[in-house]
This record gives sequence, structure tokens and C-alpha cells, in this order.
Amino acid sequence: MEKQQVEFSSGNEMAALAIRQIGYDLMGYYPITPSTQIAEGLDTMRANGETDLIMVAAEGEHSAAGICYGASVGGGRVINATSANGLMYAIEQFPVQSGTRYPMVMNVVCRTISGPLSIKGDHSDIMFMLNAGWPILFAHSVQEVYDFNIIALKLAEQVRLPVIVAYDGFFTSHQKRRCLRFEKDQAVRNFIGEKKEEYPFFDFDNPITVGSYMNEPDLINNRYQLHLAMKRADQVLDELFEEYVELSGRSFQKTEEYEAKDADTLLVLLGSSFDTAMEAVDQLRKEGRRVGLLTLHALRPFPHREIYEACKNASSILVADRQDSYGADGGNLSIEVRAALQRYGCCTPVKSLVYGLGGKDFFAEDAVKMFDWVEAPDTPDFDYYGVEPGETPQNPEKPFFTPLTADRTQIGVTKAEMGNNGKVLVQGGSLNETTAIPKRIAPGHGACPGCGIPVNLNLLLKGIEDPVVLLFQTGCGMIVTTAYPRTSFKVPYLHNLFQNGAATLSGLAEICYRKQAKGEIPPGDIIFIMVSGDGGMDIGMGSALGTALRGHRLLLFEYDNGGYMNTGYQLSYSTPMGARSATSHVGKTQYGKNFFHKDMPQIMAATGIPYVATAAESNPADFIKKAAKAAYYAKTEGTAYVKALSACPLNWNDKPATERKVIEAAVDCCYFPLYEVEQHKTILSYDPEKMGKKIPVIDWLSMMGRTRHLKKEVYADIVGDLQGEVDRRYACLKAKAENSFL
Repeated sequence: MEKQQVEFSSGNEMAALAIRQIGYDLMGYYPITPSTQIAEGLDTMRANGETDLIMVAAEGEHSAAGICYGASVGGGRVINATSANGLMYAIEQFPVQSGTRYPMVMNVVCRTISGPLSIKGDHSDIMFMLNAGWPILFAHSVQEVYDFNIIALKLAEQVRLPVIVAYDGFFTSHQKRRCLRFEKDQAVRNFIGEKKEEYPFFDFDNPITVGSYMNEPDLINNRYQLHLAMKRADQVLDELFEEYVELSGRSFQKTEEYEAKDADTLLVLLGSSFDTAMEAVDQLRKEGRRVGLLTLHALRPFPHREIYEACKNASSILVADRQDSYGADGGNLSIEVRAALQRYGCCTPVKSLVYGLGGKDFFAEDAVKMFDWVEAPDTPDFDYYGVEPGETPQNPEKPFFTPLTADRTQIGVTKAEMGNNGKVLVQGGSLNETTAIPKRIAPGHGACPGCGIPVNLNLLLKGIEDPVVLLFQTGCGMIVTTAYPRTSFKVPYLHNLFQNGAATLSGLAEICYRKQAKGEIPPGDIIFIMVSGDGGMDIGMGSALGTALRGHRLLLFEYDNGGYMNTGYQLSYSTPMGARSATSHVGKTQYGKNFFHKDMPQIMAATGIPYVATAAESNPADFIKKAAKAAYYAKTEGTAYVKALSACPLNWNDKPATERKVIEAAVDCCYFPLYEVEQHKTILSYDPEKMGKKIPVIDWLSMMGRTRHLKKEVYADIVGDLQGEVDRRYACLKAKAENSFL
């Protein structure tokens, strides 16, 4: 047995440790709660020189899965980690990986699938992978997360299939436990062995084609081979468990029992609930009740015989599911347990409860109540446990605010004659002149002190007189304003996920225009606004570009806080180069984010939409006038786009009271220039050079803790590169402003 040492760590930390010890080649990933800590931990190790793992931060989970697939085809050892809707977004890629038989490992930190949005742990995500052709190991403890990550890679390479290690989000992933890990990395690597490529992709003397087009009978033969590979995995997994006990002293099987041998009543459940239910079993055993537990370490291949052997002597069986297969009267675990028992002729009645959805806590007393429920007479075969009745909503008797009329406001937006180049003119627009416009956001929200999101959103809405409909992509702005059962919005509001906000809003807008044309809803101008930030224009860029190219009449508003803030600040493509984040640490081998920030306004301008603008709270009158212009174009001609630099004191690591000065410095150093692209013509709104206010980029970077390290001489080249890129982009803007053809 190899020498080991004690760690007091969480499941995510132990997964990262196992990944480092294994010595993977590449990780393609995208931040999503609660799996993000794995990438964060590995990035810290990489910054400190503890691993040479290539880490590729994709712009979304679908791309992350593609990155992993490409690297595995190339012969690399590849790792990924995801959760919930990230898994769903990438799911198209997973049968490709298994169908072409390329091994890798993916940690799925189980979480509720939206909607409504919830980031807490249940099993609604992992059950979607049952038909993807991946073996699935399920860990109920922190120790098992570590051990199964090691076993999983050896299993993957022996049967040539990608393998999942799944465990409970926030329960197993974040709770720290005492566990053991191998003292020497080489012990792990010796157990796994050298990677062997039967058909090397980079063998140019014997080139191969991967993923070719197939019809019958080849496709069914391919699927049969996948079936045989899974059967092989069933055998190999037993062998690896036996081999691993000699290495570690820890024994695993495909199922695990607790007081099950003589149990009259057996409770079957997955994940961390197994450990909690042990307390209930101990309590009830003391009372003389013969109860026991069963959990699964493998969802695929499914351990039919092992389940039968554990359950065959019980008088009653209850399967508790942390997800529901809606319409099937039971979750996937209960359905498959029933099928396994039927296969071997076991007639013991099986009942099912759905529990713990959305991370609802599960205590020992809940397990006791489950045993009471299944042993009581006349209970149904299927039910929900822990459901609470809600309150009947009360419809307000009054509207939230008095409707706007033309004589109540002082902002006028008109389309000029061609003599003025056809530009939109805005009369008024000062802060004082917008006081008549009612607030569309209620005073209450949960944003951090100094957060720029409500500031920027209120400035945007001050310039828009017409009724508005808001769609928020997932992000801080959405989370801090809509915690059920309350809302901060006095206007119609819709949420959809990062990757599909713009497309969703385009559908909403088009159906509104259709209903107005048919007389089903009153006529009148309505401004449809998508609010995006926290990396939403990374993962959602494809949807936004498609919407812009189609030219829907709506407004895309991006509050750019320079990171994935709602998941704890990981790098986004708008994070400044050199900035420290949870996935771009600073250490002896790493200086922070290593590529330039994305120029989203110029990308949007390239689509040819009629109006693009940047705005900042440091120039409020300019902000309001641009909002008015954007609304005009959004209701008359097509898609408009406005981007505002949005402060995040928590993650920028500065003071809330100074944020307006920080934003002003970003404008004055030309990192965030203020300009418009109206009808393809670029107009500078503010030129710090002409005003004599231009400052070096480092002056702005020095105001924030996330970039203050760049003041050190060792990072002078990085600052120089960033300054050069900022100057280049600003020179291009000035050239475009001076030449109407650019």
C-alpha cells in the first residue's frame, strides 16, 4: 500500500488535487457554480508552478466540451468540470465523444437545472447523461471524489470511453472533510500507467478519419460496439476496485450497503444523503426496527445484479430521488431500480419519493420520516416529500406608476433631415430633465454597495420615455433583483440563460408586434431591452450577433464589469489583460489574464446595426442621450447596442465611494472610450486628448486591487503591451471618426 497523508479539504479541492497528481495535459472549462472551484484551484496551482496543465477558458460550456474533444482526439489526457445548465448546453458534444471512443474524465458537480434558476444541488442534471454513452461514477463522500477521479481515468483508457465522476453540489463539493491522499504523485501515475494510442491521430504515415458519416448497417454496428464497451466497463470496474484497494487500503464496489443484510425496509438513495441517512438507521436500529440503506457508486454501467442481491430479502423498498422524470411517477433511479429487480424476478414492492430538489436540506429526521412513510399502510407508490403550500398571490389594485404622457417629460428624440447626415437628435436629456420619468426599478435589491449595475440601468432607463420590457440574462443583475417571491421590477420582466437571451427577446418582440398588428394588444411603442453582463456577452455572443444580423427591433444593453462576477469573479473575455481573477491568478509562472479584452462594441458595429454606443456613469448626460437614441433606433429601425463600464467593488478590490473616479479614469486613459457608431458613422463623444485629460493606462490599473500588482517593474512589458493595444484601438476610432468611409 502506498504512503498517504491526511488532507482536510472539500470535494472540489480533492478533485483538483487528484487532477494535478494525475498530470493531465489539458483542461477545457467554463465557470459555473458549483464546479468552478476545480478550475480555480488548478489555476492557483498553475500560477505557483505546481502543474503545467494547459487551461483553456472557453466562452461557454459547448466550446469547452469541443476543446476537450479535440484535445482527446489528439492523444492528450483531458479533464473538464461542469454543472447543471452548463452540462445541458454542452450535451450535444457528449455522444460525439463516446461514439468515437475517445477517453477523458469530466467531473459533474450536480446542481438543479433551470428554470426557474437555482444554483443549489440536486440530481436533475446528471440524469440527462444516462443515455450519452459515458460510464458514470457517483461519489457520496469527499474521499470518494478523490479516489474515483483516479480510478475514472484508468477505466476510461482501458475501455476507450469518456467517464464522469459525479457528486453533490454544495454538499460534497464544498463541505470540508478529513480524507487521505497519496503522498507521492508518482504513485497515482504508476497506478494509471502510460497512455496508449491504438490509432494515433498525428501519424501522418497512417492518417485516419474520425467521426465519418454513417448509415445502416454501420451506425448500428457502431452503437453495438459502444454497448460492448459499456459491458466491458462493467467488468473492468470490478477489477480496478480490487486493484485500488491494494494501492490505497480503501475498498469500493458498484453499490454500498449500510445495515442492509437483514433489513426489512431498505432506503435507496444517491450521494451525500447516504451519509446523513446512516444516523437515522442507527437511531431506528436502537428502537428495534430493521432498516437499512443502499447507494450506488455506478450509474453507468448500471449494477442490476448488485442491486438485486442487496434488495432481495427486504419486505419493502423506498427509492428516494433527488430529481423527477416527470410523468413517469418516479425519478430515474427509482425507475431503474424497479427494472433491475424485475429482471431477476424480485416482487418486493418498490415505492418512490422525490425529495431535496433545489438543494433543500436533508436531515436524519427526514430519513426517519421516509422510513415511517414507506412502512405505513395505504401510502401511494409515488409522491413528493417536503412540499410546502404557497400563498395565493395578490393582484395589485393600482398600477405601479402613472403612465407616461408626452407633456410629462422633456426629452425629445427626432430623426434629422438628410442635411444633418440623417442622425437622431436629442433635445434635453440632463439629469434634472429626467426626473419626471418614473423609476422602473424598485428601491430594494440585493446588490453589493457600490455595484454599478443598478446605477447604469437607471441611467439607461432615464433616457427612455416609452414603456419598456426587460429581459435579463443570468448574472448578478438578475440574481440580486428577483429573489423569489419578490421582484425589483415595475415593468414586464423575463429571464433566460446566458447563451440565449437575445434570441429569446427577439421572439418576445416579434410576437408583440404581431399581436399589435392583429389588434390583440393595444398599439404603441414598446422598447424591448436585453440586460447582459457578468460574461453574458461571451457565452451569449453568438445569440446576440444572430439577433443583430437579423435586425430585430430591440436594444441590447451590456453592463461590463469585466468578469464572471456572479460565480465569484473568474476571467471573462472583457477582463483587462494582466488582471487577477479566480481563474487568472498571479504567481511565479503567471501574471493574471494573458490576453487582451474583447472589443464588443466594434464586433457589434461590424454587424451593420443602425446604432452602437458606449457610455459611462462618469458622463451621465452623455449616457442619457445615448439611451434615448438607442431606444429610438430600437423601436423604428432595428437592433441597437449600448455598453456601459460597470463597477464591481467586491471583485475589482477597490472602494465603493471611489467607483465614479475609477470609471472616469478608465475613460480618460482610453481603455473605455466614449463614442457612437450611428448609421455606420463613428462619432467620438469625448476625447480626453483634446481635453488635456488623457492619462496612462497604469494610472487606472493602479486604482484597483485586481490590477495593482502591474505597477511592479517585473510586469512592465505587460503594461506596455496593454498600453500599446489601447492606443492602437483609440487611434483606429479617431481615424474612423475622421473618415466616414471607415
